[in-house]
Amino acid sequence: MKQDKFCDQLQFKLSSHLPIIQNEADYLVSAVMVPLIKQPDGLSVLFEVRSAQLNWQPGEICFPGGRIEYDDPSPAAAALREVGEELGLATSDLELLGPLDYVVSPIGVIMYPFVGYIAAAAEIKPNRSEVAEVFTVPLTYLLNYQPLTADMEVATRPLPGFPFQELPHYSPLWRRRATYPVLFYHYGDYVIWGITARVLYNFLETCRDVVL
Repeated sequence: MKQDKFCDQLQFKLSSHLPIIQNEADYLVSAVMVPLIKQPDGLSVLFEVRSAQLNWQPGEICFPGGRIEYDDPSPAAAALREVGEELGLATSDLELLGPLDYVVSPIGVIMYPFVGYIAAAAEIKPNRSEVAEVFTVPLTYLLNYQPLTADMEVATRPLPGFPFQELPHYSPLWRRRATYPVLFYHYGDYVIWGITARVLYNFLETCRDVVL
C-alpha cells in the first residue's frame, strides 16, 4: 500500500529514533551496587544503614548508590562513583561484575542495579554524613533464606485544583490502583526490605546456578 508523504517522512524519522523513558523526570533515577566482599566466613554481601540525618529514608538499609548525575557517562559509572564516595574507596578497590535487572518502582524510582566486588585489602571508611554503619551478610545465608512476602497497595488521589469538570465520570475519592509484593529479609536485628530486598532477590536468583 502506497503511503502518504507525511507517513514516509515520519517512518524515516522514527527509523533512527532511540526510545527513552518519556517521563523519566517524574522519577528518581539511581544506580546501586550489590557489593561482594570476602569475609572470614566466606563471600558476603555488604549493606549500608542510611544516616538518620538524611531527608530520604533515614535509617533504612540499602545498597551503596544514589542518583545518576547528568555528567555520569553511564549508570554503571554512577554506581561506581557513589560506592567510592559512600564507602571511601578508590576505583582500584572496586571491580564491576555486571548488571542486574532494572527496577521501576511504584513509589517513583527507576533503579539500575549492578554487582561488584570489593578488594579484600580495601579499607572501608563510610561517609558518616550519608552512612551510619555498614554490615555484611554471608552469601550462603541469603541463598538459603526464604523471605517474608507482604503486599503494598498503590492508590491515586487527585490534589486540590484537579479539573473534575473535565471528567464528569471520574471519582474524586481515593482509588486503589494496584498492589505489588514487598519482600523482607532478616539478619540479626537488621531488616532488609523494599527496593533493596527486590534487588537482592534478583541477585540471589542470578546466583543460584553459580557454584560458590
